[in-house]
Amino acid sequence: MIVKHAKDVNGTRCDVWISDGKIRAFGVDLPVPEGEQVVDAGGLTLMPAFIDTHCHWRTPGFEYKEDIATGSAAAAAGGYTYVNLMPNTKPVCSSAEIAHEVMAKAKEVGLCDCNQTISITKNFDGKTLDHLLELPDDLRCISEDGNGVMNNAVMARAFAIATDRSLIVMSHAEDREISPWDYRLAENIETVRNCHLAQYYGTRLHMCHVSTKEAIRTIRQAQFSGARVTCEVTPHHLWFDDSRLQYRVNPPIRKADDVDALVEGIRNGTVSCIGTDHAPHTAEDKEKGAAGMVGLETAFAVCYTKLCRECGLPLEHLSALMSAGPAGVLGLTTKGLLIPGFDADLVLVDIDHMFTVHADELHSKSKNCPYDGQSLYGKVMLTLKAGKETYRSADFKG
Repeated sequence: MIVKHAKDVNGTRCDVWISDGKIRAFGVDLPVPEGEQVVDAGGLTLMPAFIDTHCHWRTPGFEYKEDIATGSAAAAAGGYTYVNLMPNTKPVCSSAEIAHEVMAKAKEVGLCDCNQTISITKNFDGKTLDHLLELPDDLRCISEDGNGVMNNAVMARAFAIATDRSLIVMSHAEDREISPWDYRLAENIETVRNCHLAQYYGTRLHMCHVSTKEAIRTIRQAQFSGARVTCEVTPHHLWFDDSRLQYRVNPPIRKADDVDALVEGIRNGTVSCIGTDHAPHTAEDKEKGAAGMVGLETAFAVCYTKLCRECGLPLEHLSALMSAGPAGVLGLTTKGLLIPGFDADLVLVDIDHMFTVHADELHSKSKNCPYDGQSLYGKVMLTLKAGKETYRSADFKG
């Protein structure tokens, strides 16, 4: 396959030749090899496909909210070819057996690859770490997502094990004894603790869904001090502030000056990537207070509209946040860039196409989407995974 007449993130004409699932050549006016399928991009923007550091597909145990097939379809429609799944399933993903089953099912569906994260404490019991000593080398990410490890001594031991075993700690920063009365302090105090532990033990730490100005400042200070700390922000924490939306997510939608701090953290390099925190729920579960929203299918448009159109961020920087940045966090050495030899995971987007989000048209099984009715720029037109089409918009005629 060869994609012709595209533009790169800087607006320069480009073509890409794909062979055996890899990028064979990338340049201007590439010759068409005999017999190759030609995709006419029609001047659309060609980018590396997106990678999500933080996602929920609800398998096993909560398939009534989302399953691997619908989660994969949502990812492909959003321009994603790889997602990192959180372990707060039923049962909790505390074993290689469960993780490998999930990853095998995703491979069978074939629309989007995934990595399954393992819980820090076994079954989220807050104390048991023995299972971390037995993880195979293909499972490198651990997280207590949705909970956070409350006990300081347990978390310190987890960091020590992670350093010894070359694991990445992915932190949901929340002190749940504080969050009932001060969600901000709950995030901030856990951020300080975990950044200190990362520096003390030399552990690779990734801070998930950072939402406060204080947390961003703490992470930047830790980075300057030499700690191996990265962080993500979500599209919804960039798009909304608490004057514009009252919608239950965890961490909560913050104030306008927090949004400004997140944007500045992106500009100055504190923020490594965008993580969607795609969290499907039924309408009934949302009415009962479940925290979260779906986000895979709207992530690029939300971030492009907010960061590039409103805040003037170069599209090249956004591309790095959604592709090369998360690839670096997850240790994916052949994804996230458009260079020969890398996986042919690509997305074509129309950055001038304004569209209206309709929750009932989303591919996700759940429709908990506060962007419903919102007009955004940047429509995903075509997604290729290893050179094979996984999503095509009805608006794309190439």
